[in-house]
Amino acid sequence: MKKVFVARRLDVKAFAQAATPLSGQDALADHGRLAQEAQGPVEGLTVCWTARGELRPVSGGTDEVWLHVQVQTRLPLTCQRCMGPVDVDVSSDRWFRFAPDETVAAALDDETEEDVLVLSSEFDLASLVEDELLMALPLVPRHETCPVDVKLAVADADFEAESAAKANPFAALASLRLGKSS
Repeated sequence: MKKVFVARRLDVKAFAQAATPLSGQDALADHGRLAQEAQGPVEGLTVCWTARGELRPVSGGTDEVWLHVQVQTRLPLTCQRCMGPVDVDVSSDRWFRFAPDETVAAALDDETEEDVLVLSSEFDLASLVEDELLMALPLVPRHETCPVDVKLAVADADFEAESAAKANPFAALASLRLGKSS
């Protein structure tokens, strides 16, 4: 009998032992924190993901549990150059190592470059998918080439004209100083 794995309550060790890939295509709206980052409608947008577990042998010890997660979506954001809408492809492709408990995970996390998580029989893979996309968001979303001309001036002509028309408040002080020296 083949075991069925569910992304919201994944038995990570059993999943790695089965070595069966798991994939899904969720509505972007189902990932609330990610949908909040969108600067446009999210209806019809999806998050595609795949996960594969594996056991890696360790000499003189028990096999290590690893999880490979690949996620991708297209998110409507605001271009920080022209302030117009821009659709940004967001993706992540990472491996995660699992430790038997929090203490071992903390020790391994200090020693290694890998991302270390605690082994669970009810691991929330869907939350991990959302976390990975949130961390992969660009800091400054923008078009390769903006569809409109971008105004690069920091002040307009009216502002400059008004500044020139105002009297310098320190000019009166300068005349007082000049009057004493004569």
